[in-house]
Amino acid sequence: MEKKTPLYDFHLAHGGKMVPFAGYLLPVQFPDGVIREHMAVRTACGLFDVSHMGEVLFSGPDALNNVEHLLTNRIEDMEIGRVRYSPLCNERGGMVDDLVVYRLAQDQFWLVVNAANRDKDVAWFERHRFGDATVADQSDQYAQLALQGPKAKDVLASLTDPDALPVKNYTFVENVDVQGIRCLVSRTGYTGEMGYELYCAPGDAVALAEKLLKAGGPYGLMLCGLGARDTLRLEAGMPLYGHEMDENITPLEINLDFFVKMDKGDFIGRQALEDAGAPKRTRIGLEVIDRGIVREGCPVFVDDRQVGETTSGTLGPYLQKAIAMARVERDVLNEGNECLVDVRGRRLRARVVLLPFYKRQTK
Repeated sequence: MEKKTPLYDFHLAHGGKMVPFAGYLLPVQFPDGVIREHMAVRTACGLFDVSHMGEVLFSGPDALNNVEHLLTNRIEDMEIGRVRYSPLCNERGGMVDDLVVYRLAQDQFWLVVNAANRDKDVAWFERHRFGDATVADQSDQYAQLALQGPKAKDVLASLTDPDALPVKNYTFVENVDVQGIRCLVSRTGYTGEMGYELYCAPGDAVALAEKLLKAGGPYGLMLCGLGARDTLRLEAGMPLYGHEMDENITPLEINLDFFVKMDKGDFIGRQALEDAGAPKRTRIGLEVIDRGIVREGCPVFVDDRQVGETTSGTLGPYLQKAIAMARVERDVLNEGNECLVDVRGRRLRARVVLLPFYKRQTK
């Protein structure tokens, strides 16, 4: 039986088409459709329900040591109010999950994990916990809304003191008053656009969504579902757990080297990554040259030799191109090279391009 977020009835009232996802019933799209939702985020603003994500609190004198041991990224130099992305590896170097860390205090860290991995992650944290540290699954204590797009700041600033909002990417501010609703607001997102993620009490979620929807009307805000969330993250070249990564794939095999700090102290999976040496696979971007759409799991060929397979693919609504990410043998395909992608027995030509496919313009 799938769970419902606090916004389930709100979605139905606004025509959301509900589907099962990661153990929840969530809107895949609203009546205007995925393409219009996608374009609203690229050009104006979109509002997503991401309350299905999990939130886990590490606290205590040994909280930092625990988080440093669990994650591949460096955490000790994070200031309070900062957010950081990190892979979470197993002993073989494969990825248990990927997540973001919020430093709430010197001895408090909030880990936001993928919904489908919530129970697995919490069990993993408990299994590897040591010293004077506690692990608390707080996922049911929060609802989360993502306000994304170039007009996101205008919308949110109309509901609160603009000076109270986080300024830099990957920072957050607690206890922001959004017209009487207390929120943790972070400058984070999964769309490739400027935006915010707002955490509030579940009982406030509908009121917050209604306020944002009303305030966003003049700015072209649209409600958005899972469909647009996926096309946006793919255009932005962002990996998705279960597609680009899983427990048998290391972060080094999908170009997440920047988030693996081999010069820090020991962490779970470090020895396996060292023993493996240079990764034999890599993640690439593909633009499809021939007419057709590439999806996940399509074999990638150079001449008649399979060198990998696609992990995600779609028609990029903003780019107006068929695009895909693939995991292939390293040093076989470089930028500008062509390859063939087998789509149900039909081989389409594709060209290797640098990731991300789309990068927002910044002033």
